[in-house]
Amino acid sequence: MKNRAVKLSRETSETRVSVELNLDGRGRHRIDTGSGMFDHMLAQLSRHGLIDLTVSASGDTDVGLHHTVEDVGIVVGRALQEAVGGADGITRMAHAYVPLDEALALSVVDFGGRGYAVIDMPMTDSDLGGLSADLLRHFLDTLSREGRFNLHVRLIAGTNNHHSAEAVFKSLARAMRAALTIDERLCGETPSTKGAIG
Repeated sequence: MKNRAVKLSRETSETRVSVELNLDGRGRHRIDTGSGMFDHMLAQLSRHGLIDLTVSASGDTDVGLHHTVEDVGIVVGRALQEAVGGADGITRMAHAYVPLDEALALSVVDFGGRGYAVIDMPMTDSDLGGLSADLLRHFLDTLSREGRFNLHVRLIAGTNNHHSAEAVFKSLARAMRAALTIDERLCGETPSTKGAIG
């Protein structure tokens, strides 16, 4: 099996982001983005997706968190896409429902090389540690686009925004974990009738 560990960094006049990602990890994470809530969400992706993830981000947080969240999405997405590569042997498509108290989220993914997101996540900005619900949506959209995977997210129920956000990220992590698992029956072949993804 090919090494599915990647290191990437990106520096602009607005942010500096470095990422280390291993799809065949154990969910270990070291994350520092300057936003405790964002760190908490990324930790869910790592822990429940069994993806080892190190993220270090700094930048112009004096103007808000938009650039940081967006650029982390860009770099993590690109690292994910590079680690997946030609998708040889992966399950490719998966979904996961995750509850958290009153919240219930569904994430459906297809690592078929086509970045597209449909996100139905009705939330307000309260109880998100200064991170807006729109930024969470933007991160998910950016992650799927740069990671070149199809993502559908639906927040089915939820009144507490923290619970809702956490359920969404946990469901995404579980769906990614299932989709990126190597299926031994494929013997390393590309999981597509076209013979290639994208």
